[in-house]
Amino acid sequence: MISDHPVRGVIRYADRRRQRRLSDDEYAALGVGLAALTNAPKPRKDGKQGHMMWPAAIHAARFLALTGWRSGEALTLRWGMLDLPRRTARLPDTKTGESVRPLASAACDLLRKLGPGQADALVFPPSRGDGIMSGFPTLFERITKAGGLPKDVTPHILRHSFASLAADLGCSELAIAALLGHRSGSVTARYTHAADDVLLAVADRVGAATLRKMAGEGSAEVVAGPGVQQEVA
Repeated sequence: MISDHPVRGVIRYADRRRQRRLSDDEYAALGVGLAALTNAPKPRKDGKQGHMMWPAAIHAARFLALTGWRSGEALTLRWGMLDLPRRTARLPDTKTGESVRPLASAACDLLRKLGPGQADALVFPPSRGDGIMSGFPTLFERITKAGGLPKDVTPHILRHSFASLAADLGCSELAIAALLGHRSGSVTARYTHAADDVLLAVADRVGAATLRKMAGEGSAEVVAGPGVQQEVA
């Protein structure tokens, strides 16, 4: 008999921790897939013209790549949660509670093209009905297939890739946590109405780098913004 557990205090390796991220080629392939399905009907086996890809699904996938949000957060986003002049979104109920998110200019540009809509209307609505876009995972698979991406590329991979790219750019862990809505980096305790200029600058750097990669430009030199160090992506 022993008085204590023999492995108490031993640090365990993380189990099943997702380390997958998009490579430069895969970012470019994602851009190809998004472009290919924009206004492009799906071919049918009988040779006839099929239905077009639901545009809101394409916009949602692009938004996830530019923000690193959880797919559920994007699909439940309503216009009343957005403050585009201040480039922020206030999410009342996320995995970590209420959250204020800084938005990159690239993400705001996308939202401005789609709206504005009624305050209670979904930004990325389903093709039919009033609920959430429940078929998004299947639609996202169409996007990855159109770009020739592996089957293991999921919306969550976009989130991890966003965080990894931000780290590559020299962004602090606290700033990355604020962009992703992690509890440890929640901005709600510090900002009542909007994120500050430093977080917005970080969001812009990551959003701009994501656009370059999806355009097939790969690695590119970036200029340091407020609160971040100058590095090469």
